[in-house]
Amino acid sequence: MNAPFASLRESIRIADLGEPEEVHRIETFVARQGGSIFHRPSWLLAVEAGTGQRAHGLVAEKGGILVGWLPLSEVHSPIFGRVLASSGFAVEGGVLGTCAASLCSGAQELAGRLSCPAIELRGGDVSEGWDVRTDSHAGFVAQLAAGDEAQLLAIPRKQRAEVRKGLKANLAIRVGTGEADRAAHYAVYAESVRNLGTPVFPRSLFAAVLDMLDADILTISHDGVPVASVLSLYHDGAVMPYWGGGTHAARGLRANDRMYFELMLHARYKGCERFDFGRSKAGSGAYHFKRNWGFTPQPLSYASWTASGHAPRDADPNSARHQRQIALWKKLPLPLANRIGPMISRGLG
Repeated sequence: MNAPFASLRESIRIADLGEPEEVHRIETFVARQGGSIFHRPSWLLAVEAGTGQRAHGLVAEKGGILVGWLPLSEVHSPIFGRVLASSGFAVEGGVLGTCAASLCSGAQELAGRLSCPAIELRGGDVSEGWDVRTDSHAGFVAQLAAGDEAQLLAIPRKQRAEVRKGLKANLAIRVGTGEADRAAHYAVYAESVRNLGTPVFPRSLFAAVLDMLDADILTISHDGVPVASVLSLYHDGAVMPYWGGGTHAARGLRANDRMYFELMLHARYKGCERFDFGRSKAGSGAYHFKRNWGFTPQPLSYASWTASGHAPRDADPNSARHQRQIALWKKLPLPLANRIGPMISRGLG
């Protein structure tokens, strides 16, 4: 009499991301659930192609129907240790759909099999016993205005004045995904993160994201020299400026301010409705910069699990442990930083 209900039992299994039909099924589920770009198998596979960190994922099914999904990147680093991240090199992720407790338990089991003593989930529900923080980072999302002038007027007065200075400067704007765009972006971005004391990501990661997802590069140049550039992601009606920066010259030219404003206009022309300024650490310079643009911070929920007998993973660039290394990195010659940076950053996750 109970037999007809046996098929409705919840089951958890490892997704086969090498099977196109499986990937398509999960992509469809992510879209229906309103998941982020970082929930998509395409993101996991781009990260794997660009960094070598393996893509995994757990699916929850009931009666053969997909009801839950947990994307996972297996990130390993000789400096920062091993971790399963949801999702790798992302600001969002975590359990999508239902069965959070079972998916979290499955992730712990998979972590044990892969010798990963830590798991980091960037959003989503978790089961009891996980360390959950809601005070470390915030997200910033706002609606795009209906027209160019309305978009400018939507920016608070002080920040709008900076944008106007950038509009008056002799700056050229280019948007694309070709080799010239990629080279200009990497040169600017690499210099920008070196100045912040952070190892640059491998150029292959940017290439994989551009090739496998909806993304493009907007670059600002002065006298033919790129001074600010951003690689942006497009997903579900929103644009997210994800990897961006500027050279020392960009500040005086207000090139970064011009860049983000031009991206708002470009995104609206592409049909986007929202501008997702990404996440920033609470109280940081980037946090206040985004507030100056009129964005309201929304606390993000991040969860972590550490296997018994292991110390929590510390890959936070703002931690006291890494401050000396950051100070030293800022002083490295740019060619040297660009040579060794990708070897370190591919393990940040």
